[in-house]
Amino acid sequence: MTAPSRKTAHVASPDLVPVKRVLISVSDKTGLTAFATALTAHGVEVLSTGGTAKALREAGIAIKDVSEWTGFPEIMDGRVKTLHPKVHGGILARRDEDSHLTAMKDHEIGGIDMVVVSLYPFEETVAGGADFSTCIENIDIGGPAMIRASAKNHDFVTIITSATDYDAVLENLNAHNGSTTLALRRSLAAKAFALTSYYDSRIAQWLRDSREEPADTPAHITFGGTLKQTLRYGENPHQTAALYVDGSNRPGVATATQIQGKELSYNNLNDTDAAYELVAEFAEPTVAIIKHANPCGVASASTMIAAYQLALRCDPVSAFGGIIALNRTLDAATAAEITKVFSEVIIAPAIDDDALPILAKKANVRVLVTGALPDPATRRLTLRPVAGGLLVQDRDFGCIRKTDLKVVTKRAPTEKELADLLFAFRVGKHVKSNAIVYARDGATVGIGAGQMSRVDSCRIAAWKAGEAAKAAHLSESLAKGSVVASDAFFPFADGLLAAIEAGATAVIQPGGSIRDEDVIAAADAHNLSMVLTGMRHFRH
Repeated sequence: MTAPSRKTAHVASPDLVPVKRVLISVSDKTGLTAFATALTAHGVEVLSTGGTAKALREAGIAIKDVSEWTGFPEIMDGRVKTLHPKVHGGILARRDEDSHLTAMKDHEIGGIDMVVVSLYPFEETVAGGADFSTCIENIDIGGPAMIRASAKNHDFVTIITSATDYDAVLENLNAHNGSTTLALRRSLAAKAFALTSYYDSRIAQWLRDSREEPADTPAHITFGGTLKQTLRYGENPHQTAALYVDGSNRPGVATATQIQGKELSYNNLNDTDAAYELVAEFAEPTVAIIKHANPCGVASASTMIAAYQLALRCDPVSAFGGIIALNRTLDAATAAEITKVFSEVIIAPAIDDDALPILAKKANVRVLVTGALPDPATRRLTLRPVAGGLLVQDRDFGCIRKTDLKVVTKRAPTEKELADLLFAFRVGKHVKSNAIVYARDGATVGIGAGQMSRVDSCRIAAWKAGEAAKAAHLSESLAKGSVVASDAFFPFADGLLAAIEAGATAVIQPGGSIRDEDVIAAADAHNLSMVLTGMRHFRH
C-alpha cells in the first residue's frame, strides 16, 4: 500500500512544540502524581482514563476524563475507551497541514500534544500463571494504538512510554518554557515503536507456544527482548554487546541472580549458558566444566563433590579459568573443592548457606543462582543471523533413550557400557561438531571438539585422555576400557579405528553413512559393540 498523497507540502518539522494538553493512561503508576503535578505547573491540561484518572484525582490534580472529552462512555468492560476520533484525531493531526486543521475545527477536535502510556502487564500476567482468558484480557489495544499514533506524529506530539523518561521530559520542558525539542520527541518515538514491537512479539510467541500442533514456519516471525545489562564489550573489545531477556523466564544465565563476583562479560554469559543447558540434561548429580562453549569435562556421580572431581580429571589444564555448572545445590564441601582451582563463573540452582563464606573468599568469581533448571525437552526457537536474514530452528530438544538404540554388531553392549554410551552421547550433543566423547563410569575422559575431520576429533580426544591420565599419575590412558560417542556418523572406518587404538570397547553413533557396513565390520573385527541412535546432534 502506498502512503496517501498530501495537498499541502510539508514545511520543515518545528524544533520546539509547546505542550498544552496531555493524555495520561498508565498501568504503572510509578512517579505519576509528581510528573502530572509538574505538567500542570506548566499550564498543561490533563486528560485521563480509569484507574489513572482516579489516582490523579485522589492526589488533588485537576483532570478531565477521556469519556467527557470524547462525549462517549467507556464500553465493553473498558475494552473501548480511547479508540475514538477525538483522541486519535487530536494525536495524529499535523499542525502544519491545512486540511488537518480544517478537520479539527469542523469536528471540534482539540490537539493532544503529549501522550503518556504504559501498557497492560501482559508478560507479568502470563508469568504469574494466569489462565488463557485472563491473559487475553491483558493484551492492550488502545495503548499501542495511541503509542504508535503519537510516535508517527512525533513532529508535534511527545510520546512517553516509561516512567524512567519523566525526568528527561521535565528537564526539556523547563529548559524550553513548556515546549519539547524535536530531538527528544524523535528519540522517544524510536523507543515507543521498539516497545510496541516487543510487546506484540511476546504476544505472538505466547500464542505460538500455546498451540497444541507442532511448530511451523510462519510467513512472518518476531523476536523481542528487554535490555537487562549493557556489557563492557562483546567477544572482543572492539565489539559492543548487551544482554536482553526475552520474557520467557526460562531458568538459566539470563534470569539468574548474581550473588557475588565481577561483572559478567559476553563470553562469560555465552559459556555459562552452554554449561547450564548441558547439566540440565541429567537427572543424576552432574557437574560440567566449560571453556569456550565446549565441555572440558562432565561427570555424574552420587555426590556433587565426586561429580566435580571426575569432571575436573578429564582436562585439568583447560579447566583453569573455566565455567562450572551444577544441576544440584552447591554444598560447602564441593564449594571448597571447586575454589582450589580458578574459575570464572559458578552456576547452580541453589547454594547452601555454609557454602557462601567459602565462595566469598574468591571475591572475583562470579556466582549465579537460578532457582531451577531449564527443561531440556522444551521446544523453543533459536535464531542465527546470516547476511540478509535469519536462520530459525527448534533448539535441539532431542534425547536418546535405551529403547531408541539399535545394536548392529555381533556383540551387544554390557549394562555398564550401555549406561556410559547414553551418557557420552548426551554430552556429545553439547560439544561443537565434529564431536567425539570418550566416557567411563559416568564421566568424560577425553573430548575432541570442533574439528573439520572426525578422525582428528577422535585422535584429539584420545590424546586428551592420555594427558589426563598423566596428570592423575595413572599408568595407562583413561580411554582404555571407555566407550566412545560420535555426534554424527563415521564416514569412514578410520575414525572408529582411532577409537579402537585408544582403547574404546563400545561405540554409539547415529549411523546413516553409505559406509556403515564397513564401519560395523571394523567394530566386529575388534570385538566392539556398536549401537546406532538414528538421531544426530550437529552443533555449529
